[in-house]
Amino acid sequence: MRFDRRISRRSFLAAAGATSAVLALTACGGSSSSVAASSASGTASSAAGTAQGGTLNIMLETEVQSLDPQVATDGTSFEVIADYTDGLMQMDADGAAVPAIAETYDISEDGKTYTFHLRDAKWSNGEAVTAADFVFGWQRAVDPATASEYSYMLSDIGQVVNAAEIIAGEKPVTDLGVTAVDDKTLEVQLNVPVSYFLSLMYFPTFYPVNEAFYNTCKDTFGTSPDTVLSNGAFKLTDYQPAATAFTLEKNPDYYDAGKIALDGLAYQVIKDSQQALMSYQTGALDMTLLNGEQVDQVKDDPEFTSVGAGYLWYISPNIGSVPELANENLRKAITFALDRDAITGDVLKDGSAPCYTVVPPQFATGPDGSDFSADQTKFAEFCAYDADKAKEYYEQAKSELGKDTFTFNMVVDADDAPQKVAQVVKEQLETTLAGFTLNLTVEPKKQRVQDMQDGNFEIGLTRWGPDYADPMTYLGMWVTGNSNNYGLWSDADYDAIIDECTTGDLCTDPEGRWAALYEAEQIVLEQAVIFPLYGQCNAEMVSSAVTGVAFHPVALNRVYKNAAKSE
Repeated sequence: MRFDRRISRRSFLAAAGATSAVLALTACGGSSSSVAASSASGTASSAAGTAQGGTLNIMLETEVQSLDPQVATDGTSFEVIADYTDGLMQMDADGAAVPAIAETYDISEDGKTYTFHLRDAKWSNGEAVTAADFVFGWQRAVDPATASEYSYMLSDIGQVVNAAEIIAGEKPVTDLGVTAVDDKTLEVQLNVPVSYFLSLMYFPTFYPVNEAFYNTCKDTFGTSPDTVLSNGAFKLTDYQPAATAFTLEKNPDYYDAGKIALDGLAYQVIKDSQQALMSYQTGALDMTLLNGEQVDQVKDDPEFTSVGAGYLWYISPNIGSVPELANENLRKAITFALDRDAITGDVLKDGSAPCYTVVPPQFATGPDGSDFSADQTKFAEFCAYDADKAKEYYEQAKSELGKDTFTFNMVVDADDAPQKVAQVVKEQLETTLAGFTLNLTVEPKKQRVQDMQDGNFEIGLTRWGPDYADPMTYLGMWVTGNSNNYGLWSDADYDAIIDECTTGDLCTDPEGRWAALYEAEQIVLEQAVIFPLYGQCNAEMVSSAVTGVAFHPVALNRVYKNAAKSE
């Protein structure tokens, strides 16, 4: 979702057998916890029954990229698609999977067959939502003609039978392991048990598409209110591609319409954070994001909150294409020279927390119920801020490479916060490592992502957010051949661990699998494959008139079904 997340179709197979659950992130880094918790709490549903309606005015930092659920890849697009579309399941206030279009479901004893029983629900053209709509949507996702970047969610992650073969062009889409038994019964066959399969069902790639409607507008599908159908809480009323303002209104035919308090949603794309804050202060916005200095201005305001966004920001060196960065000691020098506390405390100031693991905390729990990454000192010998150790590794690297000076370019998004972080990173590295020069190349996010995908970079500042509540959503990125393995790093031992955790004996051994995932994480940090920086929090202003907006670190960051706005 939302994300710099594009995983190769050749990447790892889906993890299974682990006990994992979505944690509803409230405050990140320990700030504003009470405010964030109340903003994101499920108690909002009761408020929705008593508050007035009205339209919720929401700020976006960037435009919607696509409203096609099987094509979209970014969080902004996913949020809007989810405003007007329901999948089989949805998230409750704590992030757990609960029924949506699927009223009930059955799971076979071997965990490889899911049978979903659909409720009575309608599309906005009056037609019933049927099992065939899900079959068509899922077939579109794996069809090579669609070229969905999230097709791996059905193959590698969801382990749907024949998904991988269809994506590879070896079988027809009709062989996908999903069947409309009848209009109200959907059967899904998996290759192996996938413990978090139900949580995948609220990810937009798995959303239904009405085939007859799609065929009326194929090439223009998802480009206007006339080329989308709603089966969700709201209907799209005004939209065009790259729009900087668009609206949705309450869907009176939604199966749960009686619980929807808002009259509608009005989005505004405002890239200048100061302009957005001014719009909030004048009442033109009910919700807006803040950046560094602004947080100092409003941090004592009761309408300020810091909400975990789920993203890990990190630096990726191009190990495979830049000879100097193939030197492990040089990479270790860089990671130990980074003062992450200064980045989060002096620059971001939004509740984001320093991160010293490749799997950030507060989104995945293990068999014993503990947070996978709660201990941020677990790998301190490989990832920490230690200027002296950085200099020691730097001297070794200079000796091995026969060089005293190094100059690299780092690509960075054109957005405000990443540029500020990049400036600090540049200062820290050039101050600690004598003779080290880091030049910054600022690019629009789309171009920066493309350059890193293509290997057209030396060092890149990037981010990743979880699509599902399991550490594999991060650890899978560094498998050999994965398209998000920007540094082109490869390690046979690492690949073997990931394979064992997905389709090997550890697939059904939750405790053993958890331990093995830590081994994989240690390899990434020990070899300085990436340089983790921080777990992102969003500093937001949310009007006191607004209740019930659910914030989640996984899949869908903001959900408005239980939101209400008092007059």
